Amino acid sequence: MTDTAQLRSESLSAVSNAGTAAALEEQRVALLGRKGRITEALKNLGQLAPEERKTFGAAINALKEEVAALIDTRQRDLQRAERDIKIASERVDVTLPARHTLPGRIHPVTQVIEEITAIFAAMGFTVAEGPDIEDDEHNFTALNIPATHPARQMHDTFYLQGNGDGKTLLRTHTSPVQIRTMQNGKPPFRFIAPGATYRCDSDQTHTPMFHQVEGFVVEPGIHMGHLKGCIAEFLQAFFELEKVPLRFRPSYFPFTEPSAEVDVGCKRSKEELVIGAGNDWLEIMGCGMIHPNVLRNCGLDPNTHQGFAFGMGVERLAMLKYGLPDLRTFFESDVRWLSHYGFDPLLQPSLAGGLSG
Repeated sequence: MTDTAQLRSESLSAVSNAGTAAALEEQRVALLGRKGRITEALKNLGQLAPEERKTFGAAINALKEEVAALIDTRQRDLQRAERDIKIASERVDVTLPARHTLPGRIHPVTQVIEEITAIFAAMGFTVAEGPDIEDDEHNFTALNIPATHPARQMHDTFYLQGNGDGKTLLRTHTSPVQIRTMQNGKPPFRFIAPGATYRCDSDQTHTPMFHQVEGFVVEPGIHMGHLKGCIAEFLQAFFELEKVPLRFRPSYFPFTEPSAEVDVGCKRSKEELVIGAGNDWLEIMGCGMIHPNVLRNCGLDPNTHQGFAFGMGVERLAMLKYGLPDLRTFFESDVRWLSHYGFDPLLQPSLAGGLSG
């Protein structure tokens, strides 16, 4: 008959001294495998007398459970030790200078927003911001957009659920920033509102999320001539040209009256698009004098306060200035594209030092 005390001592000692996962597996097979010592001891129970079988069987079964539990504990300890060794051997010293890595680049959208901000800052404009999630009142109603306007329909606007009235949405333009700024402040106003906007559209020249910059001025004596001069000065500085041919075409926007779309003179060919030369025209932005209803909605008297507003797409300006062919590539997070079209982060845009570095 097997000496259970000796078998227990030898089994526990063998498991405890296993220094690797492979050695521990060998001991598991030697003790608990089909031909293991503890397994063989259980097989020999039938040769014992009934009284001995009961006592010896209980002792062997208790030993089997004890050894199995010790193997599980030892296995976890070995795995933890191996993991610690691996972590220590693969540790990276983050204080060392980087090697064989691509330098960080500024995204063209960020670059163009910084360029636009630098130009208008020199003209006395400040920057205003607002929430991306808007309500129907600020995004449409306060901007004199009627309830039947196509922009309110589901095919143009991302409406959100959660408040029960269906009036929460992702803003379709940055014009709500104008409403919030006028309602929370006092004139005169002169600011731009850059930010992300959202519409249900996607193709080579449209994406569901894009960026706009809205400009807004409310001061005594403002008229259409100030608007035209402001836009002309901006476009000359942005495209870094002495003169940019401009054309203002009558248009319609619910929040401005009169309204106009601005075209710049250009030369087109299959290979390139050149701004400021040639006999062709390219639409660049929308603008107009602020509608009296918008001023009233913000608590201002249109008889004493006048102003103008304009809006432009950041990605469109980036495509025109830097020759980017497809709007969708702006949002693909391709490091190769960013390495090619991105900008040096140390060269900040300024009118004195040059916008594009």
